[in-house]
Amino acid sequence: MSGRLLLPAIVLAWFAAGPPPPVSGQEPPSAVRMIADEGAGAGYWPRWRGPSGQGLAAGSGYADRWSPTENILWKTPVPGSGNSSPIVWADRIFLTTAYEGGRKLTLLAYRRSDGRLLWEAPAPQGPTDRGAHYKNGHASSTPATDGQRIYVSFGPRGLFAFDFGGKLVWQRDLGPMDAYHGSAGSPLLYRDRIILYQDQYDGAFIAAFDTRTGQQLWRTRRNAGAGWGTPIAVRVGGRDEVIVNSQQWVHAYDPATGRELWRCSGTTYEVIPTPVVGYGLVFCSSGRAGPTLAIRPGGSGDVTRTHLAWTSPRGSPFVPSPILYGSQLYMVNDMASIVTSLDAQTGKALFQGRLGVARREGFSASPVAVDGKVFFTNDEGETFVLRAGPSFELLHVNDMGERTLASPALVDGRWYIRTERNLYAAGR
Repeated sequence: MSGRLLLPAIVLAWFAAGPPPPVSGQEPPSAVRMIADEGAGAGYWPRWRGPSGQGLAAGSGYADRWSPTENILWKTPVPGSGNSSPIVWADRIFLTTAYEGGRKLTLLAYRRSDGRLLWEAPAPQGPTDRGAHYKNGHASSTPATDGQRIYVSFGPRGLFAFDFGGKLVWQRDLGPMDAYHGSAGSPLLYRDRIILYQDQYDGAFIAAFDTRTGQQLWRTRRNAGAGWGTPIAVRVGGRDEVIVNSQQWVHAYDPATGRELWRCSGTTYEVIPTPVVGYGLVFCSSGRAGPTLAIRPGGSGDVTRTHLAWTSPRGSPFVPSPILYGSQLYMVNDMASIVTSLDAQTGKALFQGRLGVARREGFSASPVAVDGKVFFTNDEGETFVLRAGPSFELLHVNDMGERTLASPALVDGRWYIRTERNLYAAGR
């Protein structure tokens, strides 16, 4: 994509293959990989779940302990309300917020070096989500950036592109939306287009828009009544696929045309987690009380009988996404506060362990992994730090003392954490 500088080949190779595993056993070369950010974007956190799209941070030297008084580099208030996660490019942090019950929606820009609020860009007036869930709100979709523009989905208000000075470049009406609990999925930046989907009782769709002009490139009707997820893009052999983890089916689409390539059944009704990729498989955790599926992409039509490598009924999350780190898939069941790790290649359960006190729907943030550790943050602002490996080893718990539903961003040895009221930079 234009405007992106080339980084050394070792950085690109890191994101193509995934991080080095924290335990013995390197993931073998695979014909399937997540399409990760390249160039300058690989060094920042430009979208939901970072440049890898899987919650994996580059580099090392990140603090693994913090509190309101320990390892906090700066703290700044966030106006309004919202659960979108921060994204980072150069010396800028972007996130969204809502005021007046969603009647006013804005994009915020902070200076990464000191947390100063630089500008606030409002979206033009328009429709507002009604009946948003208390864990959703009106600003839950995480923006994406290519270093030139910031792309923001505000559900029924539309899709927007802003420049780095906060000027509105274009806006696009997405059509009627009436999703119960409101809209929430984040846009996927794929080459020269933004791809997003909206599942709802009437008019569910997946669509692609030109990043330069906002022109709709294609729109495909979907048959799914509920879901709040984010698509991913994978390279399978010689073709790319956009994969949607959704109600009763996982679907793959051609990113050039929107044509459905394949579908696999096995998910349940309400599906939120974003898939992760490795070992030639796409791992899709189903919604409330559902299984986790390991699917070999690259098929055609209904691939349930031919490309479903394994399924596991244990430990699947409702809201948080899973994370693949080394040879293990980690998940937290937010209904029971139990973390589960599976062998990624076989689906064999390696361990389960409780993270603090069980709370109904106690986790919303998706986990991240770095420096041989996996981090799970619950809604109360407690981050549980696990040593990555085949046994359950809880190292310690970091308590920010503030409600936290957003996922963190990790860049250059620093954590950027959005709580209910503040934005923090944590590091040594």
